[in-house]
Amino acid sequence: MARGPRGESGHRLIGASPEDLLTKLRVRSETGFRQRWRRVKTSSILAIQAGVAGALSWLFANSLLHHPQPVFAPISAVIVLDISVGQRLRRTAELVFGVALGIFIGDSIVFAIGTGAWQLGLVVFLATVLAVFIGGTPAVVSNAASSSVLIATLSPPAKGIYYLRFEDALIGGLIALGVSALLLPANPVAAVSRKAGPACTALADGLAQAAHAMGDRNADEADEALTRLQEAGITVSQFRDALPESRETARVAPLRWRSRGALGKYKDAAEYLERALSNARVLARRAVTMIRDEEPIPEELCRSVYTLGEATKEVRKTLLSDVRDPKVADLSVQAVAEAAEAYRKGLSFSGSAVVAQIRAIATDLLGTADLGHGEANELVRRAGGNPAKPVG
Repeated sequence: MARGPRGESGHRLIGASPEDLLTKLRVRSETGFRQRWRRVKTSSILAIQAGVAGALSWLFANSLLHHPQPVFAPISAVIVLDISVGQRLRRTAELVFGVALGIFIGDSIVFAIGTGAWQLGLVVFLATVLAVFIGGTPAVVSNAASSSVLIATLSPPAKGIYYLRFEDALIGGLIALGVSALLLPANPVAAVSRKAGPACTALADGLAQAAHAMGDRNADEADEALTRLQEAGITVSQFRDALPESRETARVAPLRWRSRGALGKYKDAAEYLERALSNARVLARRAVTMIRDEEPIPEELCRSVYTLGEATKEVRKTLLSDVRDPKVADLSVQAVAEAAEAYRKGLSFSGSAVVAQIRAIATDLLGTADLGHGEANELVRRAGGNPAKPVG
């Protein structure tokens, strides 16, 4: 008999009554339906945009410009909308260029040598090679090859080389951009915020675990904190990578123009968080060494790292608020002051390195609170017991 979860589940089903079987099947069916319905709702905006853009592009090319069978217009529209928002402007240009290249090669070759299996193979080969030769991106190469296939099979030229299909591709791409900008554009701030939250949480959790490991002098836990902070790079990268898409939406969608200021704040925060994460990794690595070398670890040093984690949790709240919240600055300065107290009590090499990283992280977190680099540095210097720099 099969073992493990699958075998045990099958055994329970065999011994169950018909009523239990029906109940379990109904629950599974309802769960599967809810999951599928959530996926449908998530994709509904894109489906509406694609339907409208495809219809408008065909209507414009066929009814207004009188292009016969403008199949490339809706195809281009759907392809452009299927591309992630932050790449649509660039990929639209690549799409039109690739389609134009495929049309040119397909029209030229098929008009000269006719249609057939070997002609199709030659057309695709030449379109691909030429697209690669001129330095085309994968999108250009793919579009050149696919459009040449359509030319050679579904719509071969009959009266010479003509360029209405290139115009259709351009029309479809431009209409798709217009539809995505005007019809139900995504909320760029909400999209970035969904990525900023996990990024802040990942950094905060890593710092909290490092602080706990230092307090318990647990080198293995400190090493786990280092691993967690290394893995946090994925969430911080996702936060940073979401910015181009959202900024493009705010740039091209009139309904989202007011989001541009808020997105600028998120852009700065992503850069500061990335630097803070890099410094936090160094901190965790030195914490591992500090514990294993049995260096002194004052309570204030552990508290300082924990306070940095609390400051990081406040960063997300600051990003979501239009009002400048002093909590990030207050907690960052507090962490530096606690680290300075630990330094005065006496630290060895790795402990001193941890203090240096605490000051660097605090400076980065102050940057997320809209403080300039000079102002942030000055706050850190004062909190650390350093005299202010003379002016002039």
